[in-house]
Amino acid sequence: MYISAKADYAARALLELARQPDRPLTCEAVASSQDIPFRFLKSVVGELRRAGLVRSQRGCEGGYWLGRPAAEITLLDVARAVDGEVITLRGEPLAGLDYPGPATGLPGVWRRIEEEATAVLAGVTIAGLLLSETAGRAHTKGAA
Repeated sequence: MYISAKADYAARALLELARQPDRPLTCEAVASSQDIPFRFLKSVVGELRRAGLVRSQRGCEGGYWLGRPAAEITLLDVARAVDGEVITLRGEPLAGLDYPGPATGLPGVWRRIEEEATAVLAGVTIAGLLLSETAGRAHTKGAA
C-alpha cells in the first residue's frame, strides 16, 4: 500500500484549517505548523480548492478556510481530490483488470483491498480526527 505525500499533506492541511475555523490561515502558516514544504503545499491546496474542500480569499485578511464543515469531509474525499483513484496498479484503475490462467483470482483480491481501504477512508472525517487529537491531549494532561 502506498499513501502519497499529496494525500498526507492535504489531510494535515485540512486538520490545521479545521482546528481554527473562525479565521483564515495562510499557506505559510499551515506549512510552518505542519512542517510541510511550502511550494508543495501550495499546489496541494490548489487541488483541494478545485475539489471544494477549501475556499480562499485574497488580500491582507485572506487565506484559506474549509470549504465545508469538517464533519462532512472524509479522508476518502481528500484522497480522491489529490490522487484520483484510491488504489491503482501501475497507475491504472483496478476496474477493468483481468488476468489469465492461474492469476485469474488476483484482480478480485486487489479490488477487495480497494473496497476495504475505501470504506476505512470514507469512515474517517476531519472532525473525527480533531476529536481524537483533542481527546488524546486531554488524556495526556490527566495522566500528568
